Amino acid sequence: MPNQNYYFQLCDFLRIESEAIAQACLRLDADEVAHAVDLLERTIGKIIVVGIGKSGNIAQKVAGTLTSTGTPAVYLHPSDALHGGLGIIAGSDIVIALSNSGETDEIIAMLPYLEQRSIPLIAIVGNLKSTLSRRATVILDASVDKEACPLNLAPTTSTTVALAIGDALAMTLMQVKGLTETDFAQNHPAGRLGKRLTLRVADLMHSGKDNPIVRLDASWLEVITAISRGGLGAVNVVDDGGNLAGIITDGDLRRAIQTKDGTGLTDLTSGTIMTRDPIVALPNLLAYEALGLMEDRPSQISVLPVVDAERRCIGLLRLHDVVRSGL
Repeated sequence: MPNQNYYFQLCDFLRIESEAIAQACLRLDADEVAHAVDLLERTIGKIIVVGIGKSGNIAQKVAGTLTSTGTPAVYLHPSDALHGGLGIIAGSDIVIALSNSGETDEIIAMLPYLEQRSIPLIAIVGNLKSTLSRRATVILDASVDKEACPLNLAPTTSTTVALAIGDALAMTLMQVKGLTETDFAQNHPAGRLGKRLTLRVADLMHSGKDNPIVRLDASWLEVITAISRGGLGAVNVVDDGGNLAGIITDGDLRRAIQTKDGTGLTDLTSGTIMTRDPIVALPNLLAYEALGLMEDRPSQISVLPVVDAERRCIGLLRLHDVVRSGL
């Protein structure tokens, strides 16, 4: 049997970290938070986030979260900063420094150069009496009573609190700036949410030569040829004006032939086989909404004709292509 004590030990460590985050709310100064948000919201430059070691890992995450939520930010390693990296910091930028001790040598060595350039400095720091705290423009208290580490040595609770403060800062800015789902999607085009909010039917449909069509009076052999040539499992049926009249799928064709029992096939035309007035999609419809049209019904649809505002047939959208896109 697995040792159940491991479970309780793990939960104790989680509890220590969660309680530290809750305590951070009580320790943060409301005026300092307001000052930090105001500086970050008003800046016309970028945010430079610095930190070393475990704090450096957190700083990279905070920079990534800020950037993806509408506040351009980059991570700068303090050692690199002292060897030419300071050139990335412009006069309109703001620096966020993460340090539990507030005495990280490389960060302290950066301070004179930031002060010379009048760069605002926001410190997420665990020691309010440290050098970093004394010289920062804004202090965000990230102090903790103890680390989750049983030896009270490994950065655990302190890094969790610093990350939570950084995330909360980014989320507050996101809200202040009024970032919408569409704005968020623009920064995440490869993610599922980004695709759901940006990918449209026109991006996935088969059109032009890849859009198989037949006329209303096409024979069943012509329909077979068109479906085989298109390779999409269906063919759109159009009238003389190019307007959509119906759609024929592989299944429609098989069922029509079976009803004839091998006789009277010459009477089969696209007009008698097709599904009339099918559900259609417009090219600017979100692909995610088109997916709903195909799936949210008693019997699933595997293909959708695509028409323009005048109902001219311009393409064919397959369920397979929508799913393959990652929606």
